[in-house]
Amino acid sequence: MRARLTLPRESDFTSRLRGPVVAARVGFWLGISFLLCFGTGLLSHEAQSPDPFLALPPRPVWVYRLTQGVHVLSGTAAIPLLLVKLWSVYPRLFARSPRALRALVLTALERGSIGALVAAALVELATGLANVAQWYPWTFSFRATHYALAWIAVGAMAVHVAIKLPVIRDALSTPLEATDADAWGERGLTRRGLVRGALLSSGVAVLATSGGTVPGLDRIAVLSVRSGRGPQGVPVNKSAAAAGVIERARAEDYRLELIGAGASRSLSLAELRALTQHTVTLPIACVEGWSTSAEWSGVRVRDLLALIGVDPASTLSVTSLQQHGPFRRTVLPARFAADPFTLVALDLHGEPLALDHGFPCRLIAPNRPGVLQTKWLARVEVLR
Repeated sequence: MRARLTLPRESDFTSRLRGPVVAARVGFWLGISFLLCFGTGLLSHEAQSPDPFLALPPRPVWVYRLTQGVHVLSGTAAIPLLLVKLWSVYPRLFARSPRALRALVLTALERGSIGALVAAALVELATGLANVAQWYPWTFSFRATHYALAWIAVGAMAVHVAIKLPVIRDALSTPLEATDADAWGERGLTRRGLVRGALLSSGVAVLATSGGTVPGLDRIAVLSVRSGRGPQGVPVNKSAAAAGVIERARAEDYRLELIGAGASRSLSLAELRALTQHTVTLPIACVEGWSTSAEWSGVRVRDLLALIGVDPASTLSVTSLQQHGPFRRTVLPARFAADPFTLVALDLHGEPLALDHGFPCRLIAPNRPGVLQTKWLARVEVLR
């Protein structure tokens, strides 16, 4: 006779390492990681919006660098915690559903929230890691999808915690090793050892990827996709060749167009260099989580606006020489345009900009995502 295949039951999973006391403790740290990642992700999303609801101020200049570092590192920390959390609770998926209506509804909500949370979290983490590596094997908008899934994940987590709150409270108040048998665990591994191992794995993952954003950790961050090295000591996301601007950037007749409501002006590179130059030390930070601090020199944007009689506190449209790409044109809000640290940069670390860093000139402003620090400037236009 052919053996009959049956689904396992919850009672078939006999490991003492599984259960609420482990799941609650790992879930506690997973929730912190998720909330940190969610909050900093919202700030990054808003920072890329022309008219943000949550607007980052220009000062202190390191805020965006900090939030993006926390965003990527907290997402990385969540990966091993999520795997251990799933391992500790998945037998519950095979529990028989209750017959009482109220219990049945709560069970359906619990399992539905778990399904939505796991699915959204896995896609978030997988696409986030791909974004860090600048690998996009999809056709949908990463930013819009990542933003929408973040709300789904956090909403599902809130529903799950609300339903399981009594269980979570009891589990957190119960010792990990309630009996002598629990203390021995299976094959020497205890519940406490499992939780500590999950936290240790999370910490190792953070250290192994932190070199791109935390100074001094380059040598131990073996999984970091950004070493901090690049032309003039600053990493490059998009090269001049990839942007298709090499000929236009090197053209002898290059001009930067300044366009106001009633006046305009065209400046050559030599004319830009003849203006008063200022030097500032600003970090450049990208949505992939890497960042570095650099010394930039050039002309203040507010001084360029004065040349055409425009109020420094004006919202500007900044356009690149590149012909295609979602960030070839960006909006510079008035609070940044008026800031004395916002430059049309000509030099990096005391040398003319490398072609891949935006030669002949680029925008650099405090607390702006790297994708909005427009390279290979062609035009600065007053919007309002």
